[in-house]
Amino acid sequence: MLYTCPMTASQFQLRCVAEQEFVPWARMIADTYGMDRSEEELTDQRAATDLARTLAVFDEGKPVAGASVYSRLLTVPGGVLPVAGVASVGVAPTHRRRGILTSMMRAQLTDLHEQRREPIAALRPSEAGIYGRYGYGPATVGNRIRCDQRAMRFRPDTDFGEGTVRLQHADQARPLLKKIYDQVRTATVGWPDRQMAHWAVRLADYPHRRGTATSLRFAVHQERDGRATGYVLYRHSSAPDGLGGSAGVMQVVELVACSRQSYAALWRFLAGIDLVTWIDFEGAADESLPHLLVEPRAVQAAPVDRLWLRPVDVDRALAGRSYSLPLDLVLDVRDDFCPWNSGRHRLQAEGESAACEPTTAPADLRLTTADLGAAFLGGTSLTALAAAGLVEELRRGALSLASAAFRGEREPWYPGGWAFPLY
Repeated sequence: MLYTCPMTASQFQLRCVAEQEFVPWARMIADTYGMDRSEEELTDQRAATDLARTLAVFDEGKPVAGASVYSRLLTVPGGVLPVAGVASVGVAPTHRRRGILTSMMRAQLTDLHEQRREPIAALRPSEAGIYGRYGYGPATVGNRIRCDQRAMRFRPDTDFGEGTVRLQHADQARPLLKKIYDQVRTATVGWPDRQMAHWAVRLADYPHRRGTATSLRFAVHQERDGRATGYVLYRHSSAPDGLGGSAGVMQVVELVACSRQSYAALWRFLAGIDLVTWIDFEGAADESLPHLLVEPRAVQAAPVDRLWLRPVDVDRALAGRSYSLPLDLVLDVRDDFCPWNSGRHRLQAEGESAACEPTTAPADLRLTTADLGAAFLGGTSLTALAAAGLVEELRRGALSLASAAFRGEREPWYPGGWAFPLY
């Protein structure tokens, strides 16, 4: 596919990446993020990449931009939906502000729509301000957490269960991690599935990526009958203490627990490790840890947007999740980037079933696909968006009903690393 850059007379080629082009493409993408790629990283990334869904823009035969789609399953309210995980998006600094990113985003979404692929697309942006213009909205919030280990005393009524936590070698722990993760992710909104290639990237321990930190540690929680019911991945590091010395820092990469007892036991394990002052972690917006402590202020948190989501096809997306209240609602949707979504859609929901289809009936709410993307997982509320002037109520009472129906029992969150589909 050839297109003319809107700001110049130059022509670039937009097409899928061929096998022999993958390495220069991947190195170009890494360079846009100021990163290098080792041979081992390239091998792992290639195993996780579907070249048939990996775009590049070529200028005189050289890749100057790219974006990839990784087909995943995402837990949504009431079930699991296929999702187009968008990642490895970058434009070389020599070719920015020429409409290239917009062309790639349009090509991706048009393909998803015309081929009736995944009904939603998701990404974790490195810069939050970029993707709203393409119809994405911030669907999950994570908390960047720093715990003062010295003040982490657990409430006397905390139930730690009867299990034990043991350190294990990576090869021994790996099959247990997958089993635990799969059990938790199907019940936790915002969590994607992980195939073997995704696990390889998630658990990769490239020395040049560690900085001053140690290699990855694997701690697994097991019940008395031997069942594995939780794990934590972490590293040791250090940071200046402000007095000319250094303080021990534990970097928690991932903590997954099947029960509140295993969750508490894993945190007790981390709080008891010697020579640690701070524990750094990224968790959910409604993380339970502070409620287990005598001094909740030992846990300091700063919210940050994480997974951004956009409906590719509004009707299929909205019919693919359940709602906490019965609904019969007409949404007037505006989608300037994907015009096939623009118009009125009737959303009906009862119990676990939902249906959505175009309609000519009068609208109850007016909003954009970015607003729907933000609210889709039950995190960002429609009432909050309305308070910002983004959602308009056209029938009295429709806003509060819709907002309550879209919300879930707990805040959705995404547990992966910075690149959504790889982890």
